[in-house]
Parts: sequence; structure tokens; C-alpha cells
Amino acid sequence: MIALGQLGSAALYLAAALAVYSIIVGTIGAISRDAKLLTSARYSSVAVFLAMTTAIVTMEVALLTSDFSVKYVAAHSRLANPTWVKFVTLWAALEGSVLLWGWILTIYTAILALTAKNNILRPWVLVVMQAVQLFFISMTVIAANPFITLLKAPLDGPGPNPLLQNHWMMAVHPVLLYLGYVGLTVPFAFAMAALITKQPGTEWMTQSRRWTMTGWAFLTAGIVAGGWWSYVVLGWGGYWAWDPVENVSFMPWLAATAFIHSIQVQERRRMLKGWNLALIIMAFSLSILGTFLVRSGIISSVHAFGDGPVGPYLLVFFLVLTITSVSLAILRWDQLKDNASLDSALSRESSYLALNVLLLAMVFTVLLGTTFPLIVEAITNNKVTVGAPFFNAISIPIWLLIFLIMGIGPLLPWRKAKEQTVIKNLGFMLVGGFVATIIAYFMGIKKVYPLLTIAIAAYNVVSLVLLIVGAVRPRALATGKSTGSVFKQYAFENKRRFGSMIVHLGVIIMALGIAGSSAYRVDQQIRINYGESAIFQGYELKAKEQFMERSASKISAGSIIEIWKNGKQVSTLKPRINTFGGNPQTIPTPDIYYTFKHDLFLSVVGEFKVGQSYTAIRAVISPIIAWLWFGSILMILGTIYALSPNKKQIKVKAVQNTTENKKGDEV
Repeated sequence: MIALGQLGSAALYLAAALAVYSIIVGTIGAISRDAKLLTSARYSSVAVFLAMTTAIVTMEVALLTSDFSVKYVAAHSRLANPTWVKFVTLWAALEGSVLLWGWILTIYTAILALTAKNNILRPWVLVVMQAVQLFFISMTVIAANPFITLLKAPLDGPGPNPLLQNHWMMAVHPVLLYLGYVGLTVPFAFAMAALITKQPGTEWMTQSRRWTMTGWAFLTAGIVAGGWWSYVVLGWGGYWAWDPVENVSFMPWLAATAFIHSIQVQERRRMLKGWNLALIIMAFSLSILGTFLVRSGIISSVHAFGDGPVGPYLLVFFLVLTITSVSLAILRWDQLKDNASLDSALSRESSYLALNVLLLAMVFTVLLGTTFPLIVEAITNNKVTVGAPFFNAISIPIWLLIFLIMGIGPLLPWRKAKEQTVIKNLGFMLVGGFVATIIAYFMGIKKVYPLLTIAIAAYNVVSLVLLIVGAVRPRALATGKSTGSVFKQYAFENKRRFGSMIVHLGVIIMALGIAGSSAYRVDQQIRINYGESAIFQGYELKAKEQFMERSASKISAGSIIEIWKNGKQVSTLKPRINTFGGNPQTIPTPDIYYTFKHDLFLSVVGEFKVGQSYTAIRAVISPIIAWLWFGSILMILGTIYALSPNKKQIKVKAVQNTTENKKGDEV
């Protein structure tokens, strides 16, 4: 009977061979316009997916059955781990995470091979996808093969990093991030195909728009899920610390956000061709750069994978793809000249361009702050740090400017706006911001940045109202229908537009949550004797007793603390310290009392001894932090709504697919 390690390795080698075949046949077929070769290349993309799926299933079987003859299982799994921990151990360490990355890439490629529009771009899109795919599969085979077989299998293993066993979010956060990172490969492949075929118009963007939005949505969800994981696991009561690994996920998100807005200018005005290509190259390159930083061991972070053999491969790949794509863009520079120019500073295209500049300023800020310590250490051998004060000092003013443009930009028409209309709309928005600021001030909010955030949030809410009123009211007057029915019709017939409004509303709510939970956060360490209580921000914290819970996989020890407010018990929290298996690392695990107004966060601090007469806890109040999570959910829902097709679009798509299927694979 073939061993699981041998089966997994064989599947990887087969996937690599099929990817090479697909690249060669696809390239020849695209050049010669040979329909049979193009069809073969498409089907081989599906075959690569099936081979990689075999590898993934094999690894999961090895993990779930605790087959310690497989080196990866022996190094990162444990008999006593719960089933869900064994399952997610696939991406808990370097080799498994690279395997998962490659597999997700084959999913995207296979879907493209089966569903992409049959035109001159498709063969080259698949060739580029397969080239990226081949790199990750080859790196898995050569430098990070998780299927290496041990001659003598141990009886048990140490299990994954304790932090990764401590919360179910480990099953969600990494996968969402990978889906986002890998999703950016698709618009990059379309951009390269457009350059190769000398077709840098709007077709490649139209075909890749949904893919771009999908990758952006997954990346958004992954970043927010990472913030949630940090909040409920790491014990410090925060969700974003400008950690290097957080930063490297944020940079491609910023570039992709700029690209999503900028492509609208090219679609509408045939402008910014070169700019848009540069943005998508940047977004994809930054995702690879981030992968290198996380997996090379050169940065210190609780999120990083530590030192590993794949760093040099990723660095070379980053340099090759960046140099190649930029060189190709330079070679096609004549085709990238714009067909139009800005008619006025008061236009929608000008606002999108200004937004792009600010988003790229944020990218540069995050990139500088993340890499500067590495550069200094490489040159001087001295360690320096760039902390939150640097990032906040630069990013907060930039974000305030972004919100100013986000409010007025959608209200501006293309080409040129009438100054009277702009002044009128700005008047409404500024009055809304001013009124909200006055109300907030008299409610006790005195700090500058929170007041500015509230003002700009109200300014943007008024902008959304003006957008909806401007779209609905004329239709209601013209048709005689009720405002409600016209609004409903508008929302269903203009899903892309209305979905973007929902996304922007989510961003506004998130901004308020971030401002409130950051500026008015209260963080205090408290010692309470068991049987006694302490007052913290209007809550009475009654320390009842110690507790200890044992299971096959972990030991939890902590304190039972009753939460009282206004003479009534509102909750019982059990902050604890977890230890997993034989690993001596202790993981402080907080407990949280959630409300829409604020969260009460408790975490054990200091040395925790069984039998001691007191408990030492870190108590944190985070005002309106729930708005952050609610706003992020709105962003995802808005994106999904914008991507959902209208009934008319479904019918048109069905007709197009029928026509294309009749044409076959001729290009």
C-alpha cells in the first residue's frame, strides 16, 4: 500500500508537470491560434487543480489520522488535538501554508479556464496564471515539501503553535487572507495578457472587475478577521498594532482599493491606462513581497512563520515578476497613452485621481515604516523600531483627507461640474458635519481627532443621502410612483452603484468605531482579592474564585469574575491562561462582555499561581468597538451585493455563453 507521504509527493510532481505542459501548450496555441492546443491547455488547468486537490486531501488525511510518518504531521500535530485543530494544522506552519496557497491558486485558474470569456486574452491569462502556479508548486516540491517521509515515525508530536490552537478564528482568518492574496493574481494576469496582446483598453478590466472585487473582499475580510483574532486572543485588548505582518496585508489592500476606483475612470473616459496597470502590478507585487517578509524570518511578529527555506525563492520571484511586468509595460508604452485628459479639477475623475494619490501615500508610509528597520539593521547591524506613533501621525491626516474626497467625489459629474451645484452640495455636507460636531461636543467628546472623525462621518452620510435623493427623486416625479417603490427599483437595477454606497457606509461606521475605541480606550491593571471587588469605569468586578479545567489537549486556569452594574449582575467572565500539551508557553486568554456601546475586556496578567489569594487582571473599556465589526460586515455585504447580477445581466450572459460555446476555442 502506498504511503500517504509518497502519494502527496507524487500529486505535487504531477501538478508541476501538468503546469509546465499547460504553459508550453498554451503559449504555442495562443501564438498559432490552434484551437486544439488551447482546449488542451484549458483542460490541463483543471487537471492541475485535481492533482493539487489530491495533495491537499492526502495531507488532511495524514493530519486527521495522525500519520506521524509524514514529517509535517510529526512536527506540527498531536494525538490529543481536537479534530478541528488537526484540520487547520494544514496552514499552521510554513510548508502547509505554501501548499494551501498553491491549491487556492489552482482553484482560481480552473474556474477561469472553464468560465472566462473566449477571446484573445483568455489563453494568455491562463499562461500567466499557470506560470505563477508553477512557481508555488515548484517551491513546495523543492524547498517546502510537507510530504517528506520519516524512516522512523515518532509516537506523538508537539502540536501547532499554541497561539494557533487558542481560538477557532485560526480556521477562518488565514484562509480568507490567502483567498484575497491569490485573488489579486487574476487581474494581474489579465493586465499582463492585455500587454502581451497589445490590447490595453477596457476589455481586460471589464473581464477582471468581478475577480478584483472578489479578491479585495476576501482580503478585507481577512484583515478584519485578523484584527478580531488579535482582539480576542492576544490579551492586550486591541485589534491593530501596526505589526509588520498586519502591514504587509494592508499594503496590497490599499493598492487594490486605489485600482478599483481608478479603473472607473478608464472605463468611462479612456484615461489612466498606464496608471491602472501600474496599480495592479503594485497590488500583486506587494502581496508577493508580503509573503516573502512573513515567510523569510526577517521580521519578528506573532503572525510570522519564522525562519524558513522559501525566503530566497520568494524574493527572486518578487524581483523577476516586478521587473518583467514593468519592462513589458514600458515596451507597450505607446499603447498606454490616454485618449483624453482632465477637463476640470471639479470632476469625478479628478477626485478619483486625488484619492489614488492619497492611498498610494498610505502605501508608501506603511512600506517605509515596515522596511526601514530591516534596511537599517542590514546596513548598520543596529536594531531600530518604528512604532504606532509614526504610523498614526502620518496616516490619520491622510485618512481624514481620503474621507473628505470620498464624500464629495461621487457627487461630482464626469468631465466638469457646475460650481453652483458643488457649492450647494458642499453646503449641505458641511452643515451636517458641523451639526454632528456640536452635538458630539455637548455629549462630552472633546478630543480633536474623534470630533473630526464624527464631522467627516456626518459629512459622508449627508453625501450618501444626496446621492440617493438625486437618483430617486427625479424618477419618482417623472413616473408618479412612490419614493419607496422607486428607491427599491433603483437599488435592484443599479446593484454596482448601490453596493458601493453600502460599502462606503460600512467604511464610515468602521471609522467611528476606530476613533471611539482608540481615543477613549481605558486600560488599567487591577489586583483584586478573592471574595472582594473593585470598581472600574462604572462596573463592579467581584473576584469569586480560581478555577482550573483540564482536557486532553490543554489546561486552563483562571479567575471567575462577576460583572455588576447598577446593583445587577450583567455577566460572569472567566479570563484564563491556557497551556497546550507539553508546550511550556502560556497563552493569556481574555474574556469579554460585549455591548453595542462598549466592550469590557478582562485578561489575566502577571504570574498566576494555584492557591494564591488574589487575581491580577488587565481591564479595558473600548467604546463603540462593536461599530468596527458591524461596519466591516457592511463592507463585505455591500461588495457581495455589488457583485450580484441583475436579472437582465443574467439573461445577457446566458446568450453570450451560448454564442461563445458555438464558436469553440478559436481566437
